[in-house]
Amino acid sequence: MRTRIYVGVILLAAAPAWPQTANSSSEPAVNVEDQMLVPAPASGEAYPVALSSEERANYLRYGVTFSTGYSDNLLGAATPNGHAISDFNYSVWPTIGFDKSTSRMHWGTTYAPGFTFYQRTSQRNEADHNALLRFEYRLSPHVTFSARDSFQKSSSVFNQPTLAAADVVPGGAQGPNVSVIAPLANRLSNFGTVGLTYQYSANDMIGTGGSFGTLHYANTAQVSGLSDESSQSGSAFYSHRMANRHYFGAIYQYQRLMSYPSGLNSETQTHAVLGFYTVYPSARVSLSFFAGPQYADMMQPALPSFELPAYTSRSWYPAAGASVNWSGRFTAAALSYSHTIRGGSGLMGAVRLDEASAVTRVQFSPTLSGSLSGFYANNNMLGVSLLSSNGHTFSGTAAVQRTLGEHFGVELGYSRIHQTYNIPILAATPNTNRAFVSVSYNFSRPLGR
Repeated sequence: MRTRIYVGVILLAAAPAWPQTANSSSEPAVNVEDQMLVPAPASGEAYPVALSSEERANYLRYGVTFSTGYSDNLLGAATPNGHAISDFNYSVWPTIGFDKSTSRMHWGTTYAPGFTFYQRTSQRNEADHNALLRFEYRLSPHVTFSARDSFQKSSSVFNQPTLAAADVVPGGAQGPNVSVIAPLANRLSNFGTVGLTYQYSANDMIGTGGSFGTLHYANTAQVSGLSDESSQSGSAFYSHRMANRHYFGAIYQYQRLMSYPSGLNSETQTHAVLGFYTVYPSARVSLSFFAGPQYADMMQPALPSFELPAYTSRSWYPAAGASVNWSGRFTAAALSYSHTIRGGSGLMGAVRLDEASAVTRVQFSPTLSGSLSGFYANNNMLGVSLLSSNGHTFSGTAAVQRTLGEHFGVELGYSRIHQTYNIPILAATPNTNRAFVSVSYNFSRPLGR
């Protein structure tokens, strides 16, 4: 998924619904000798793995998706005997979205409310909401403003209109940590960003940005051992272009990471100074690196219910990462690795996160395509008193898609999640396997014609 299942989950069906623009850091489609691009480490944008043959602009799109799936571990260890519960689910997602592009503005949105029903655990039936808004406006020939917001209300990371469309790979040190995958549980998640870039000379650019994120579980009894969290961050960067395709620069990043175990506040503030290098060998390929020191100031309150004393920590840590993205007409791929301090993804504080992600898509014929994705994450709590919460997550998805005529499509896929955490809801049944099939009807019409 990515599976960001996550996130990855959060980015929804935006990959096909939002074609890349000239300012995209992940898929440059302009003459790199003219307007400067914003490298992925500076923008914080993820790489949507969209084939160039799928790129479209100025259209209205709507449709509906019907999906069914079988999961062999629906509730984690939430049962009295700690045994896994398997079940079938049935979902329907009406979807509407549009993309509008002018000489100075590019904006679009996708909204997909969903209704999910479970065969054996009907008390967990859910009404879902998936929404994405993205806006970009050129205030002048050299100044660009951008904003993005994604929202999801769901009971499961699988509750998305199409899992393959949610596959994204992060390109920088920013962004939420969504690597701890809770079982079936009502939750709200929201992540938004704003940014401003200014190219003040032929080969020099500066920029600034900010982001916020929230994760809220409506019923903490469903996710014993996990907690709500929120984050705010700000950043600034300088980028210099050499020999038309080589970008060097520096990034300053601030984060305020909050978690709320047992209703208390655990706060971590970080400051990082990162150097980066990005090269665009061609208009469809990018390769990026970043590295630098990251300082963390953590304040963890006493947690009597977990028999944990108050804890504070002020330390320096290394931060580094690398990513590569390639988008061709019939094949696309992205791969990244990062070692940074992030929010705990539901754990009881900030973590040192090692994360590796990979996605590839192939169009075998005009009507048949496939995707393969996976990610690995290792979370190490900053607070030494919380080492029992350390753990790792592996997730992978394989899927094939087939179009049937102009408007209909079918998707078949398989996903697997493996998690190792000393957390009640995850420890007893760490593995989840899921097979799914979906049928969709989509219609597109041009705008402004």
